[in-house]
Amino acid sequence: MVHLSVVLGALGPVFALILLGLGLRRSGFPGDDFWPAAERLTYFLLFPALLLHRLALARLDQYAVGPVLGVIVGMLLAMSALLYLLRPWLRVNGPAFTSVYQGVIRFNSYVGLAVVLAVLPPAGGVVAALVMAIMIPLINVLCVLVLSMHAGGTATLGGVTRGLMRNPLILACLAGIALSLSGVGLPWGTAALLEVLARAALPLGLLAVGAGLHLEGLRRPGLLVAASALKLLGLPLLAALLCALLGAGALETAVLISFAALPGASTAYILARQMGGDAPLIAAIVTVETALALVTLPLVLTGVVAGLAA
Repeated sequence: MVHLSVVLGALGPVFALILLGLGLRRSGFPGDDFWPAAERLTYFLLFPALLLHRLALARLDQYAVGPVLGVIVGMLLAMSALLYLLRPWLRVNGPAFTSVYQGVIRFNSYVGLAVVLAVLPPAGGVVAALVMAIMIPLINVLCVLVLSMHAGGTATLGGVTRGLMRNPLILACLAGIALSLSGVGLPWGTAALLEVLARAALPLGLLAVGAGLHLEGLRRPGLLVAASALKLLGLPLLAALLCALLGAGALETAVLISFAALPGASTAYILARQMGGDAPLIAAIVTVETALALVTLPLVLTGVVAGLAA
């Protein structure tokens, strides 16, 4: 399968960096204090620089935002409904259910953008940034609502809104879209500066992903497998169906399915700790999903690349 070999070759550096980050953290190098600082640097500066650079210089009028928005909203709401239907079968309490929910709904944006840039055409990076601009606010609102209802966490509409408007990834996406649509672009040499910062975002971000994996607490294997199957296989299938029904373009479909097939993100662990969720369970889910994605993501992307080529 030529497409599988191409995908595996493109994804090799992505997963190698994740495993390198895990190995460095387990070996104690360069020290436990380094990784939280690296995550903050990537989250607040490098990754926003990458998104701003991609969006500000893009021709956004070339992309159909309507179908992309419809697929994302439909996908998240349909999977949310399915998880509630499956809750009696899962046999979990409220905090554990919120962790399963976050494990299925959230995605790792660092891995996602690295995968799209490695496997899809260059324009895929712009579509990925648009997808993130829509998905990140919606996912955060849904997760906060679920945690508030089932884990005893408290959140107000104003608090959620303020949190979203301080999110550096959302702010970077909105600024990039505004600069692109206004025709201003990136003046005064800022494009070159942002490009240099953007080059460091994905390597450091992927190392931090690996360093954040938890090898302890992998109990309840049945629950971990169920959540991982819904996330890594069920969500991409749902995204593909909605893309076909809503008439999304080939590149938009490829990006949406790619993001749907991503493992969960460590931000779910932080939110679970803040709002009373089952933090050890979500840490285990994210770890298992990331490990299984070594197998499932190349298979999903092989179909995506084949479809895009056709």
